[in-house]
Amino acid sequence: MWTLFTRIILRYRFTNLIIIGLITLFMGWQGSKVQLSYDFARMLPASDTATIVYERFKEIFGQDGSVMFVGIQDERLFEIDHFLAWDNLTEVVKEIEGVQEVVSITHLYQLVRNDSLKKFDFEPVMKQLPENQTQLDSLRDAIFNLPFYEGLLYNSESKVNMMMITLDKEILNSKNRVGLVYEIKKNLDTFTDKYDIQLHYSGLPYIRTITAEKIQHELVLFTGLSLLISFIILMIFFRSGKNVFFITLIVLITVVILLGSLQLLGFKITILTGILPPLLIVIGVENSIFLLNKYYSEFFIHGNKIKAITRVIRRIGAANFLTNATTAAGFAAFIATGNEMLVEFGIVASINILGAYLISLFMIPIVFSYLPDPKPQHYQRFEKGNVNSILQKILYVILNHRNKVYIVTIILVIVGIFGVTKLKTTGNVVDDISHKDTMYKDLMFFEKHFKGVMPFEISIDSHRKKGILRASAISKIQQLQDTLALYPHFSKPLSIVEMVKFSRQAFFRGDSSYYDLPNSQERNFILSYMPDFKSDKRTILNSFVDSSMQIARISVQLANVSTRQIDSIQQDLAPKIDSIFPPAEYTVSTTGTSVVFLKGTNYLVRNLISSLLLALFIIALLMALTFSSFKMIVISMIPNLIPQLLTAAMMGYLGISIKPSTILIFSIALGISVDNTIHFLSRYRQQLLLNNWKIHESVLAALLETGFSMIYSAVVLFFGFAIFILSSFGGTEALGYLVSFTLIVAMLSNLFVLPSLLLTLDRWSTTKAFNEPLLEILDEESDIELDNLRIEELSKENK
Repeated sequence: MWTLFTRIILRYRFTNLIIIGLITLFMGWQGSKVQLSYDFARMLPASDTATIVYERFKEIFGQDGSVMFVGIQDERLFEIDHFLAWDNLTEVVKEIEGVQEVVSITHLYQLVRNDSLKKFDFEPVMKQLPENQTQLDSLRDAIFNLPFYEGLLYNSESKVNMMMITLDKEILNSKNRVGLVYEIKKNLDTFTDKYDIQLHYSGLPYIRTITAEKIQHELVLFTGLSLLISFIILMIFFRSGKNVFFITLIVLITVVILLGSLQLLGFKITILTGILPPLLIVIGVENSIFLLNKYYSEFFIHGNKIKAITRVIRRIGAANFLTNATTAAGFAAFIATGNEMLVEFGIVASINILGAYLISLFMIPIVFSYLPDPKPQHYQRFEKGNVNSILQKILYVILNHRNKVYIVTIILVIVGIFGVTKLKTTGNVVDDISHKDTMYKDLMFFEKHFKGVMPFEISIDSHRKKGILRASAISKIQQLQDTLALYPHFSKPLSIVEMVKFSRQAFFRGDSSYYDLPNSQERNFILSYMPDFKSDKRTILNSFVDSSMQIARISVQLANVSTRQIDSIQQDLAPKIDSIFPPAEYTVSTTGTSVVFLKGTNYLVRNLISSLLLALFIIALLMALTFSSFKMIVISMIPNLIPQLLTAAMMGYLGISIKPSTILIFSIALGISVDNTIHFLSRYRQQLLLNNWKIHESVLAALLETGFSMIYSAVVLFFGFAIFILSSFGGTEALGYLVSFTLIVAMLSNLFVLPSLLLTLDRWSTTKAFNEPLLEILDEESDIELDNLRIEELSKENK
């Protein structure tokens, strides 16, 4: 098979280049149209009960996460100039296209009793702008006389006020949201510029928009850094600007094809797919290192360029196929999670990893067949140099101190097992935002003064029309709100109960002492004054009950607590809710973004663990098909499971929780770290044939030949992943230092533990089955028709 590949690649060099060029141009055109994702990632499948409840809730009451919050702590806000400026901003923001409603301290409504019409009028608190400080003081007293807004729109103790901006949900799920959010922010920042008072921004629309912008920025930043780091490291290793330039060009082609594939598959750039371009660059460079090192080492032996290139394709190309297949398997396992974003990530990553393999397999032999013969400085490092000195020291250790290798390994495994016991599973809605980020600090501002901004909803179905307006139902809702008030993580509840209290205050001419539920004598009079419910026209009641008055909601804002805390709150609330609302009469559901995130996180962690086991199985299966020896599979997995264990232990010791953004690291790292094992064992099997099954000589020869590439690729991968440490997202940052750590440990494990095991176990591990794989990916040593291949090439070029 690989002889055929060699013929296709080298005999049709120019045709292959034209085809790759046309594909690159087409994919570049497609990639120019790819868009960022602004949708809220669905973590649960559509069939999940929590998803069904949440979607039903949104159908009745609308999107729960469509409000942008703007906080201001200004002791002079009720001075005439500050107040008028804030009012002007409220009006300006209200006129921006895409803004549905703005509520602020200067734009409040109150219920006013209208005896002639026997109803409450919904009127603005401020009917005209105050002309002097005296009028403003009266207005301030009127505002603070409305308990409905205390804790919801202002905090009178800390003098913090909030502007709540409701955005169009259609725009929220499109690219226009960026312009909308920044237009709002640009106008509001004029207040900061004028009065030097900081404004604080939050709410899911704002968080999602800023997050998407950061993804776009980091996509460009990390792709550029990855290219720069790879170029520098390759220059240090290979010392040829021309050679390194072509390798860089090849990995750039893979990035262009990646972006095009996103568009062709109908996917958008998310926080996960946004890391794929730099990821593909380091994987492509790793492929190139193994191919180029083999090319130089072969040329160093016999000085025949075509013969060297042919052996590169047939030997390293074959091994690279398996390494890329295992890496792709690590990513493809995410498809089994059922999570929309991870499924897309798994599909795009696995396809493009295999695509990057094919590009490097074709391009490197073709490009280097046109370039001049390597110069001595390109391959002299195989005899001397720092890496060669390191390999000689490694050989000395595994030949003379294998017991010490085992002792150190056992100690690390014991320490690792203990560290794993410290692992915890948790996460929160904005867990990936750096605590140093302004967005996170603003979130903490709202949490301090208003208990948070994360939506937590309770839906109450009375199972009868107008059942919610019954005195018993209103009383039960109040009882539940009193229960919610006992939880420090919840903000002030908002429901039909608060509306009824507001109505009672209005009925008694605005006296705040009457802000309470009406007694049995007052109830019918007061409720008869409430606004009519019209399903075709938005009224204040639409926000609290459905059109049949059968279903009500209680809305609270939740602090940025962990999923563990949300789960604890839910479990603690459940029996209390059942004691207030008998399940036989009412159906009460907790929902909202916070609840869906909790269930989604738990679901995702379970499925990611399953996907990790699936990746492990697929990789083991590929190894079995290649090496056909159970003993060799066991030996090969040991040096790759040790890094996984130590990474998990490090997370335990450092207090890094198991959550969706960290658990996916294990599948990625496993798929990549096993590459070194495959290259070593493939070369070891070849050396067994050359050395007449002399295991000792074969292990040493395999280590000397693959050691260069193992060290080179580990350095590139380490720095390639380390750039993610600069990310402002916690998950991407964790990907940077955890995968970098895993790959360095994997390199050391493959350099020390794997050869040591082969030498110690000797005949036990190396059986006849090892030399007779079920899946033959490596041709035998003989080079068929190499001279003819060279003649055919030369004759074609002379035509």
